[in-house]
Amino acid sequence: MALLEVEDLKKYFVVKRGFFSRNTGQVRAVDGVSFTLERGKTLGLVGESGCGKTTLGRCILRLIEPTAGRTVFNGTDLGQLEGGALRRMRAGFQIIFQDPFSSLDPRMNVGQIIAEPLRNHLKLSSSEMRSRVADLMEKVGLHPRQMVRYPHEFSGGQRQRIGIARALALNPLAIICDEPVSALDVSIQAQVINLLARLQEELNLSYLFIAHDLSVVEHISDRVAVMYLGRIVELASDEQLYRNPLHPYSRALLAAVPVPDPEIKKEKILLEGDMPSSLSPPSGCAFHTRCPVRKEICIEQAPVLQDVGDGHRVACHFA
Repeated sequence: MALLEVEDLKKYFVVKRGFFSRNTGQVRAVDGVSFTLERGKTLGLVGESGCGKTTLGRCILRLIEPTAGRTVFNGTDLGQLEGGALRRMRAGFQIIFQDPFSSLDPRMNVGQIIAEPLRNHLKLSSSEMRSRVADLMEKVGLHPRQMVRYPHEFSGGQRQRIGIARALALNPLAIICDEPVSALDVSIQAQVINLLARLQEELNLSYLFIAHDLSVVEHISDRVAVMYLGRIVELASDEQLYRNPLHPYSRALLAAVPVPDPEIKKEKILLEGDMPSSLSPPSGCAFHTRCPVRKEICIEQAPVLQDVGDGHRVACHFA
């Protein structure tokens, strides 16, 4: 059984304008997303900025209430939980935020930041809590004597390690990694990715890894979902997606990844224009306004995400 099952999840934000705040439309940030996440595995979620990746992650955890859909975590329907039951569930399902600067309270020292989940969920003595914090800091590559320091005394990579330690505090089964390396230097990105991979192997963690950089996702994901304008347009194993992408958008994203070898010639795919607004998405296939292979059917009819073999799913009329 999958650890996480997401079924037709939607999140629409109502737009109000005018003196009387009348409803003038809806932003379809997440528009019918379905996938599963297996135990001990990583699902990479990629796409351009504004496609709904972060909103999807927060809807799954119910940090934002979804408009419709169903999310089942470890056999429990999260939509049916309220109050204390929802709070207890969150002990097993954590999140690492994108910005390692704004996600840490500058008024708290590192020991207090990492210990906060322990204080909220467990009854531990001061010595037990200090020992647990020290163990978590060592696990993410920080020295326990640094627990008395404040976030501004650390580099960006070290701050993200603090965020990872906080996420690990309650021994979760799964973690949503919301672009955890996008704000870091390339050399530090590799260190954090390797740390997450090691922790996954040691603790049998499951990750939903959100990113816009396909080269980063390749190194940590077992399966990859490509998202465009609130919907998943392709879902496949990492090997299938990187060797044989079927959706024109996936091919364009892969073509944009730089290769550090001038001898290798890559296909150049230039997309037309910018991503449309979620407030007024195009008819038919949402990608048709930028697609180099669009036909009349793409304008009139939205493609269904269908399996084309070996669990490779794609939403394209010409896949």
